[in-house]
Amino acid sequence: MTDIVRHHTAARMSQIVIHGETIYLAGQVGNRGDSVADQTRTCLEKVEALLGEAGSDATRILQCTIWLADMADFAEMNDVWDSWVPEGHAPARACGEAKLAHPELKVELLVTAAVHAKDGK
Repeated sequence: MTDIVRHHTAARMSQIVIHGETIYLAGQVGNRGDSVADQTRTCLEKVEALLGEAGSDATRILQCTIWLADMADFAEMNDVWDSWVPEGHAPARACGEAKLAHPELKVELLVTAAVHAKDGK
């Protein structure tokens, strides 16, 4: 049986959960009141940091679900996403509109990734 490892765990959730060779991140949000582009950049910076801590990186993302408070912001978010995602490593992705936890939040990312293989490949 494979152990489940949790990092940055509080009463409500863990920021990182690792099961076997799969990493699950909690939803990542930006700074309240920032633009959609800036919130997206902040989300991606948080994702990078958490994946690094868990033994992975952006090239190992399997799936990303993106929630926008308003689909009118789709193009602005995609401009940041498209310049960030490593060429040739685009994950499976979905994007939809949702009411987020706070009215000033505009973007939330939910990421699942694979850990790096032990031999570094």
